[in-house]
Amino acid sequence: MTDPLVERLRAQLGGPRDGALLRFSLGNAFLGEGAYADAAQAFRDAIDFDPHYSAAWKLLGKALLAVDDTEGAAAAWRSGIETASGRGDIQAAKEMSVFLNRLLRSQ
Repeated sequence: MTDPLVERLRAQLGGPRDGALLRFSLGNAFLGEGAYADAAQAFRDAIDFDPHYSAAWKLLGKALLAVDDTEGAAAAWRSGIETASGRGDIQAAKEMSVFLNRLLRSQ
């Protein structure tokens, strides 16, 4: 059964409120359901709207890691670190650096 939150968010796609935040929220809802491939696509869509959305890069990496796309996760976190650092979002850059380092050590 699909989460009612996912359905409400999907209903807004393509409307006046469609944008990075809506796509990020949809991705986060998919993550909560364990629908990792759908989450990854929603985070990619959020990044298409706003390539500087640090949180979307971070969760894109997590979603990709959950579907065993380690190269994609590493690439997302690298892009996210660069983006976050460029915006002065130090905490997000640190978090993604930790995720990336853990991933690289596990390989």
